[in-house]
This record gives sequence, structure tokens and C-alpha cells, in this order.
Amino acid sequence: MSKVLYITAHPHDEKLSFSMAAGKAFIEAYKEANAGDELIHIDLYKEEIPAIDADVFSGWGKLQSGSGFEELSDVEQKKVQRLNELSDQFAQADKYVFVNPMWNFSFPPVMKAYLDSVAVAGKSFKYTEQGPVGLLTNKKAFHIQASGGIYSQGPAADLEMGHRYLNVMMTFFGVPSFEGLFIEGHAAMPDQAEQIKQDGLTKATEAGRQF
Repeated sequence: MSKVLYITAHPHDEKLSFSMAAGKAFIEAYKEANAGDELIHIDLYKEEIPAIDADVFSGWGKLQSGSGFEELSDVEQKKVQRLNELSDQFAQADKYVFVNPMWNFSFPPVMKAYLDSVAVAGKSFKYTEQGPVGLLTNKKAFHIQASGGIYSQGPAADLEMGHRYLNVMMTFFGVPSFEGLFIEGHAAMPDQAEQIKQDGLTKATEAGRQF
């Protein structure tokens, strides 16, 4: 049995969002094909995702200097503990499905905060004399991203940074399999928006069965 993290970064649901609609199609097809797997939905707009701020650095510094967890302030304890929970959950999962819109050429800020929370030495990667080495070498990941323009190919491809950033992070973590599905162009071609959406749902359903 595999543990799957379904990680969404959109304030809207599948009724208003092309990416969320495709994500739903993907995950429903996955569940149908893998009924015994454990699926955990992490809605980044509803979960507590602490920013790595002064409280976190202070708490980490105290722990590294030998202080006990109980010596951290209440705020430090809450944030450090939550970050530990998120990074442990990520490291213990087998598969990751990331779903987001493209905003200003990348994903929403909360996705970056989440990736920061799981990029922890000793859990998702380790330092060696040869440099950092990913530890999640038996995992796989899939990314669904929707955008009003076309950025996966063509003259605007160099502007796309969401999928490329996720690819860099998955490589850094050692994840050997990372694929993507782009649902794009519905704002640039509004007369084709519904067809673009339906094509995306079809591709998402097939990808979910295969994942």
C-alpha cells in the first residue's frame, strides 16, 4: 500500500479552477485504480504552513545549542513542531501530486512555503563531502498546473518557473520520477476554453490511472 500526498495550492475548488478540476479527475482515477492506497489531501490554503521566520530560526538555534524543546517559547514550539510534522509526513509518503495555478509565472506563495517546510536535511536530503544528496530515491511525483496563457512551450516557455522549480526540488530530493500536465491557453483563446478544460480532464484521468 502506498501513501499519497495530494497537495493543492488554490483558494478555489474544482468548480472555478481548471487546475483543481484536473486534480480532482486525476485523484479520482487514481483512487479507482489503487483502492488500497492511503490518500492524504493537503490543502495549503487551509493547512497551517509556518513561514521560516525569526521564531523558527530562534527555536532551531536553541535546539542546536543543546536546549530542550520545553525551553523554547510557546510560539517557537508551535512553529517548530508543525514544521517537523510536515517534513516527517512528506518524507514518509510514497507519492506526491502537486496541483496549482500559474500566478505571475510561478505557483502561489503558499506552495513555496510548503516546499521550504519539507526541505530538511536528514529527511528529504543530506549533506555529504560531495555536496547534497537526495534521500527520497524511491518516490514519484506528478504536477498539474493551469495557466491562462501558453507557457509549457513556445516563445513564453522561458517565463515559466513553477514547474521548473518543482522539477529542481524533486531532483534535489532525489525523486527519480517527476511528470507534469499543463492545462493552458484558456484565457488567450476563450472560445476554446471549454475544450481545453475537457482535454485536460481527459489527460488527467489517464495520468491518474497510470500513476
